[in-house]
Amino acid sequence: MTSSKVRYLIFFQYFGTKYSGVMKTPTHQNILGVQNYLEEAVRKLRPANEVSVSVSSRTDSGVHALCNSAHVDIQRKSGKPPFTERLLVDALNYHLKPEPISILKAYRVADDFHARYRALSRTYVYRIITGARHYSQLPVFERSLCWAVHENHLNVTALQEAAKLLLGTHDFSTFRSLNSETPFKSPIKTLLQAEVCSGVGSFSQHPFHRHMQYWDLTFRSRSFLYKQVRRMTGALVAVGQGRLSPSEVKDLLEVRDSLAYPQNMMAPPDGLFLQKVEYEETDLFPEAMETDLT
Repeated sequence: MTSSKVRYLIFFQYFGTKYSGVMKTPTHQNILGVQNYLEEAVRKLRPANEVSVSVSSRTDSGVHALCNSAHVDIQRKSGKPPFTERLLVDALNYHLKPEPISILKAYRVADDFHARYRALSRTYVYRIITGARHYSQLPVFERSLCWAVHENHLNVTALQEAAKLLLGTHDFSTFRSLNSETPFKSPIKTLLQAEVCSGVGSFSQHPFHRHMQYWDLTFRSRSFLYKQVRRMTGALVAVGQGRLSPSEVKDLLEVRDSLAYPQNMMAPPDGLFLQKVEYEETDLFPEAMETDLT
């Protein structure tokens, strides 16, 4: 006898440097994806069903997540009751040790809930640091967690002006990298947020690091194209450095050609974080909402 299958939405974070990305890779590869480890942790719970974790938001090798999400079905054996949300979080974190992956929260959701397609928006933050002439000058706690652009100062006013040009609904073909999915995905996206603000670094007030300035570039949309955030960040930083003007960013947007994007301008993966994935509250608490309506 088995229990009924239960679907959970899990929120998780990870340090992306050691992984091939978040998506699963063949197990014979030397470097695996975060999804490989999530599914193995679920298997160690010994469910009766085949394990498949459906990740909501793709991140590439070297990109980190403060909060990504996924759904998974778990059917327990021998008539055992479904895992409580708290117990599931604790059990998965136990089996994920010592990987730099952590389950933050779990919700029991409807059987037809889909982590990817039900997401309202995704927010990415790209961290930049100025004032470090070489990678070796970065605080050791910041390496692989930000992009050192080598200038002492950026023209933040021009950078902010260029960021505003990206807001709204556009054909972002120039700002996507080509891959096997390109012919099947629309380049039309609506950018809800594109902001530049002063950031905070680890131990940034230490006397050896006070000359360094941190900047956060924040982007929010329902979904993004392949490497869109890194391409937008690279172009905006080029504006801050004086290598591009805001009007040239507008021209890049309007030309709608991935091959028109300047070579070697895309930001590296290190400073990019998936900050959050948002859902309707009714998706997270379906039973409570049904109670309110009765």
